[in-house]
Formats: sequence, structure tokens, C-alpha cells
Amino acid sequence: MVAAVETTLQGLLEGTKQYQVPLYQRTYSWTKAQLARLWEDVRKLAEDRADNPTATHFIGSLVLAPSPTIGPAGVAEYLVVDGQQRLTSLTLLLCAIRDHRATREDPKHRDRLNQQYLTNPWEQGQGRWKLVPTQADRDAYVACLDSTPQAGGTDPVGVAYQFFADQLAAAEDDPDDPLDIAGIESAVVTGLALVSVTAQPGDNVYRIFESLNNTGLKLTQGDLLRNYLFMRLPTRGEAVYRSLWLPLQTRLTSAELELLFWLDLVHRDARVKQTDIYAVQQARLERLRAEEEIEAEVRRFSRLGALLRVILHPAEEPDPGVRRRLERLSAWGTTTVYPLLLHLLDRRDHGTASSEQIASAMRYVESFFVRRLLIGRATANINRILLSVVTEMDRDLPVDEAVRAYLSTGRKYYATDAGVRAAVRSIPYYLNGRPQQRNLVLRWLEESYESKEPVALDKATIEHVLPQTPTAEWRQMLAADLGQDENFDEAYEALVHTLGNLTLTGYNSELGNKSFPAKRVELAKSGIRLSQEIAAQDRWGRTEIHARADKLAELIISIWPGPTEQAGDQSEVPWDVMTKALAELPAGSWTTYGDLAALIGTAPVPVGARLANCPVPNAHRVLQVEGTVSPGFRWPDPNRTDDPVELLRAEGVQFDGRGRADQAQRVGTVELAQLAGVTPEDLPERLPRPRPGQGVDYAARFIEQMTTLQGPAVATAVRVVLDAWTSMGGRLSYGTGGETSCFLMARGKDHELGNIWPAAIYPNGKFEIVFQHLSIRTPFDDVALREELRQRLNQLPGVDIAAAKIALRPGFPLTVLTDPDAREALLDHLGWFYDQAQVPASDELVVV
Repeated sequence: MVAAVETTLQGLLEGTKQYQVPLYQRTYSWTKAQLARLWEDVRKLAEDRADNPTATHFIGSLVLAPSPTIGPAGVAEYLVVDGQQRLTSLTLLLCAIRDHRATREDPKHRDRLNQQYLTNPWEQGQGRWKLVPTQADRDAYVACLDSTPQAGGTDPVGVAYQFFADQLAAAEDDPDDPLDIAGIESAVVTGLALVSVTAQPGDNVYRIFESLNNTGLKLTQGDLLRNYLFMRLPTRGEAVYRSLWLPLQTRLTSAELELLFWLDLVHRDARVKQTDIYAVQQARLERLRAEEEIEAEVRRFSRLGALLRVILHPAEEPDPGVRRRLERLSAWGTTTVYPLLLHLLDRRDHGTASSEQIASAMRYVESFFVRRLLIGRATANINRILLSVVTEMDRDLPVDEAVRAYLSTGRKYYATDAGVRAAVRSIPYYLNGRPQQRNLVLRWLEESYESKEPVALDKATIEHVLPQTPTAEWRQMLAADLGQDENFDEAYEALVHTLGNLTLTGYNSELGNKSFPAKRVELAKSGIRLSQEIAAQDRWGRTEIHARADKLAELIISIWPGPTEQAGDQSEVPWDVMTKALAELPAGSWTTYGDLAALIGTAPVPVGARLANCPVPNAHRVLQVEGTVSPGFRWPDPNRTDDPVELLRAEGVQFDGRGRADQAQRVGTVELAQLAGVTPEDLPERLPRPRPGQGVDYAARFIEQMTTLQGPAVATAVRVVLDAWTSMGGRLSYGTGGETSCFLMARGKDHELGNIWPAAIYPNGKFEIVFQHLSIRTPFDDVALREELRQRLNQLPGVDIAAAKIALRPGFPLTVLTDPDAREALLDHLGWFYDQAQVPASDELVVV
């Protein structure tokens, strides 16, 4: 039977009691955001109680169970089943109040608070503590409890104590609003209400964990499994914890432990979801009866954890060949390859595969990734394919050949050599996959030259030689390559984003839209071989771009091995990508045959034939480049006779007096790629832990790139916007690719509604409005709010975002910000966005 009573911190702590956090519980992990929220709740409660002394504030639940150990006579001992994070935080706050009042008011406060709430004064040793944290937190907690010089260290416990100490000092010293510390103490010990849920002797505490998880308390899958394992180790728990679990917990974070438990399941069944870790692992472990069997499972987890540690930290791998492949796969950033990597390392650990074989297998996986990216299939079914490798590959083959054979069968898009040659000429490489993946392939190509004096490429960015905004001089150069019936825009779109037109440059090279002769001078100075080869050309048109594409294709084929002969020819035009883009093309917009052709690496004529002969959604929204209906357009249904222009008008497309659709409503190749999902949504990236000696200041790097590429005037204007954004309460997050982007964060990941940002700023000159992202984030999932944001932005001079692009990621040039009036208006609109994003949160603290 479980008893639940409402109580206060005073009711919990007064008397001779001890609350023990089991050794296997997760360590203290509250962040400053959670501490700040607790402090604000306490402070507000203290203010309310000044007028109403009976005011209370509910902060959640504490789940307890009788301790199985026999403690000192007279001491009531309890296990803290759930709520240790909150209980630890509250007692640390009491320690800070005690020390503050003892120093500033009367030393007697120290003994009073110790004896009432923090210690059992008549007990010895560990029995003296009211709260016994998990072993990993114990030294830091006792330092705060005993007020030693070590109190307030850099560990999470010390940081929490110091946070509260700083808040008390700052608030009391505020001459405009001095804090009543006695009122704060009263609010903490008698004003904070919580429900104490206590299991009775004989209750199955692990079942309580299950019920807690079902009621929505923040117990992770890993928390549940960890506690289940140790509930199954009644006599061996302490020894297993010290010898196996503690080293595992030291190697891996809480999130990484949960990842380990999922990877272990995927080895058996690729369909297991990460949300089902606990249920599936528990069902498997229920079949084990003896304590020794459970201990063996923990030992196995510990061994696999050491292997996962190597995957997450490749520098710790001793074999240079394996280390290089792990580093490159880690840089690629596709975590669904982890089950295969763990399997490969496990095979080597058991002696059934050599380092050479598993390095070879990893090379095939890397080649698989690169070749898929080149043919525009970077994301197609990638998770399903990778999660099934371990369970479906041939166990009779050497492991590297088994991996290659599996990736070569079926529609897995492991591109053949012929497919690579065709795709490098035609597929818009720059619009496929993630930015860092596109950058990586070019970096790896450059590294393949093995220059005697290699250039540091970590800051290199991708450069379009034929620029993304062609000048009259560039138009003249490309026009010389065109036939009489060819259209410049269509020919340009077919070339500009292909690999043959791309290179790497240091971001200190101001290339932009310069003419080719001017770019040649800069590229010739570069130590990057890819760029030097371009500088050796006399001109840069279609012939040169295709020739370079052919050369790069042969280099790619020599570096990254292709599939087995079983793969067959998978180089067909990706019509499904076109169909998806058209299906997502919103009403009130249109696109062209050339835009679609550039998206999928073909020519406008085959696109027109496909639309005429196959039922494709929204085919009437595909026009000629000038915005007119093609003379050869016909509906797939011969009985349909309505005028496509009238239909487009009804949908919101505007036409001029000559029957041409508004170019502002045109969705180009870049936006089509977003609609089709071949260009994944840009997201603020969690900054990686820098390796020793390789820390990167991404904020400084962003401004440096911005200044170099856009000039001091634009960079200064961007700085003003960033400073204003942070002043209104926003935060900044930075991308970690070659081009360092900046995201204006209105909410972070720690917010209960998740993160949200209105825009991303790119050194290439774009202020991008992320409507596509906002459409699934509260409160901007309301289309009316997104429409209001669009209309606000369109008030800025030089900004004209079509209504049809409210589902995309349109933008405007950063040069708009150099106009002080436009910049001030933008800041007003960003302030409106920030206020809208601050949806009131619930008053209750999240239980962790």
C-alpha cells in the first residue's frame, strides 16, 4: 500500500530522519535554468506571504520507500525513489540561507538551521546527515553541508549552492528592493508544499517507478532500466555498482547510457523505438532469474559501454585505420550508423573480425553516404537501411564484404560508378544533404591530393565559382556556350549548384560575384588544390564546369568504392523527388520546368513530357521561365478543359497585362529542394565539445566571416541586430559548419514548449525567415501569426515575401539592415515575435 500526504519541507526534515539517494540513481543534474525558476518561485512566494502569511506554492512530489538497511536506533531512514533532484536543491538552498544569515545576522543561525533541517546532531558519521546523496555527489554536498572551503565548486552541486548564495547576496544588497531573508527562509520551509508518497514495507519499489513513468513524471527510459537492474540485485547491488556501474556511468553521460540500451536492442530487432527501451529491455530481463544472471547483464553493458565510448570519442581508438574511419563517420553526423559501428567493434572485441576488416566495412559505409549524397538521395530511407544492417547482412561473409553486399542490394541508392559520373554533371549538389556533409566531401577530396603543405580546412567554406547571383559579365560568358534555342535561366540553374562549379575557399577570400578574371587571381593564391585547378582555366562556362565535373567524378570513384555488381543501374531520374516538391508547392505560387529540371538533374523537355503523360499533383503550377503557360501544356485527363491561367488566378497567382505570372511568387530550385526534403531544415546545432587545443569561438568566427564576405557596413548592422536581440532577452546559437550561421533563439531547448527562432543569419548575405520551422512550434503553428510576421517584414524596404512562401524559408539580403530606419523597424518586429514566443508556462516545476 502506498500512502500519500501533503507536507512541507519543515515536515519532511524536522525530527531524526535520513533520506538516502540510492547509489545507482543518476547524479545531481539541475541546471541554472531550473535553479533560477525555483529561486523565482521562492522569491515570489515570500512576497505573497508578506501580505498573506498562509500562502503556499505546490512544487511536486517526493516518492519514498523504507530503507532496506538497518541504521542507528531512532533514525527513520527512507530511500528517495523519485524527487532527489528537488530535495537536493532545496537543502542546498537551506545551506546557502544558513551561511548567509550566520555571516550577516547572527552566528546562531548556523546551529539552528543545522539542527532543525540539515543534520541529525546527536548521530555519528553518515548518520548525521539528513540527506545522503549518491556517492558521486557526496563529497561536494558534504562540503556545502559543513561549510568547508571546498563548498561552491564547479561541479553541479557546488554550482547550485553558489547560485543560491549569489542570489541571496545580490538581492539583499539591492537598495531599491532589499530582500527579507527571514521571509525567504519561511517561504522555503513552510510555504513550499509537496506531496510525499511513501511505499510501505513489502511494496515493490520498482513497480512504483513504472507507475511514475506512466503518470508523466520525468523519468527517462535509462533511469527506469538502471533502477530495475539494481532492484534485481538485492545482495550484489553495492559491489556491482562499484565495480561495473560506476565506471560505466563515468564513461557515458545519462543520454549516452540510454543510447547504449537502445543500441543493444537494435542488434536484435531493428524496429525497436527509443521510446520503448525500458519496456523491451525489461521483458527480456524478466526471463532471467538468478542474481548472477543480472550481474552478467550489467557486466555486458559495461563492456559495450566502453565500445560506445570509442564511437563517441574516436580519438581514443588505438588502431589508426579504425580511428580515421570513426572520425569521418562521426563528422558525417548520421547517428543511425551507431548500431552497425557497435556491432563491428563488438565483433573485433570477440575476435571474429580484425581491425583491418572493420575499418574496411566503415569505408564502405562512408562511400555509401558520399555516393548517395552525390546522386541526390542523401536522406532516402537512410534510417531504415542503417538500422537493419546488423540483423539482415550475411553472417557467412567476412564482415566488410557482408556490409558492402547488404548496401548493394535493393533500392538503397548505393550509386554505381556510372551513376556517379552522371550525377556529378547534373544533380544540384549544393542543395542536397546537410551543409556540413557537403563541405566534408569537398574537404576529403582536397585531402586526397596529399599536398606537401596541406591547408587547414576546418574554416573553409563552399564557393560557387559561377556565382549564385550572376552579373552581366557572367551572363555574357555563359551565354556564349548556349545554342540558339536555349534559355539562359534554365542553363544557369542546371549548372550553378552542381559539384563541377563548387570549390573550397578560406573565408578570408572576398570572391562573391566578382568576374572570373578577378576570381582567378584570388583562387590562384589559395593553397587549396581544388581552387588552383580552377584558376588554371582561361574562362568558366558550361564546357569548363562539365570538364571539371568529369574529373571530380573519376577522383570520387577512386576514393570511395562502389557497390557490388548486384546493385545494377540505379541512375534513373528521381521523378519521385519532383513529385514530392510539386505536391508541397503551395497555392498562390508557381515554378518552372527549368527549376524542376535543375532540382532532379535532368533537362526541361523531359520534365514537360513527364508532366504531360503522368498524373502529377499541381502540374498546372509549372510554367515557362517568363511566367507563361507552355504552348504544349495539356491536362493528363483529356476531358479536362479549364484554363490553367484562370485556375492559377483563383489560387492567388497574379498576372500582368501580358499574361506573365508575378516573379515574386515563383518558387525556385533552392526552395523546391526544401519542399522535397532534399535540403534538410537548418537547425541550431548544439556546439560540440572542442577537442584539446581545438576550441572554436563560433560567435567570433561568424562575425569574421560576415565582415569578410559582406563588408564592414553589413557586419556592423548585423552586430546591432544581435545586440538588440540579446538585450530583449533572446539568445544566440551558432552553426558549426564551414559557413557559421547564427540563430536568433527566442526559446531554448530547456523550455517546456521547446526551442523556437524566427530567423537564421548567414555570412553569405541572407536573413532567412524560418516559416517552415515555425509551422510546428507553438504559438506560430497558428497560420495567422505567421501571416502577421510576413506582413510585418514586408513593411521593410526591399523585402517582398510572397504569401505562398509562408510554408518555406524565404529571406532577404542583409544589405537591408544597413538602412537605420529599416533596421529599427526589423527590431520592432523581432520584439513582437519574442513576446509572442513567451507563452506563459505552468507554475509547477518539472519533476526530475
